[in-house]
This record gives sequence, structure tokens and C-alpha cells, in this order.
Amino acid sequence: MNTALWIVAGLLAAVALAGGLTKALLPKEKLGAKAGGEWLADASAGFVRGLGVLEILAAAGLILPAVLDIAPVLVPVTAVAWILLMIGAMITHLRYPGGAKFAAVNSIYLLLAAFLAWGRFVLEPFA
Repeated sequence: MNTALWIVAGLLAAVALAGGLTKALLPKEKLGAKAGGEWLADASAGFVRGLGVLEILAAAGLILPAVLDIAPVLVPVTAVAWILLMIGAMITHLRYPGGAKFAAVNSIYLLLAAFLAWGRFVLEPFA
């Protein structure tokens, strides 16, 4: 179970890092031109960059506390925060035409984060 939880944490961290770097570094207009970027028309550039920074911090919070053995309880706490972020992403995507497929992907990330939170809080907490 420990191995599965590490794999899920690594996968979610990679997703968070990729999404965060994209939102933090690319211009809002370029992001909005991609599929699923319709919501960016209603968001400020500062909001998008802030969201990117949050995702980068989530990537760090899913891995570093356990690897460095400094407050490893932050791993499942970050997973819960990721769940909340994915709920917001799903609601946002569903407001736009064609957003259901992006909301479905977000729901998969939500389920993985729920598994990680449950696994690290209940099944295999860090000692």
C-alpha cells in the first residue's frame, strides 16, 4: 500500500507541477487559446498566476514533507487541499461548453487525492 500511495503522490505532484508552471509562466492569452481555456476570459492574469503558484506549492507539499521527514502530515493535508482545488476546477469547467471532459479529468485527480489523503491519514500514516 505504501508503494501505491507514493506512486499516486508522485503522479499528482507531476500533474500539479506541470499545470502550475504552465499557469505561472505562460501568458494568459496563450493559455486561453488552448482547449479547456475558455474560463481564462473571465479570470485576471494575477488570478491565473496565483493559481499556478498554488499548484506548484501543492506539488511540493505532496512530496517534500515526506521525503525530508519534516512535518510529513502535510502530505495528506495537501491532498485534501488538492481535492478542494479540483472541486473548484470542476465547477469552473462545467460552466463552459465542452467543459465536461475537463471536469471528468479533474474528478480523476480528485479521486486520486482522496485515496492519498485516506491512505496517509488512515491506512499508512507516516510514523
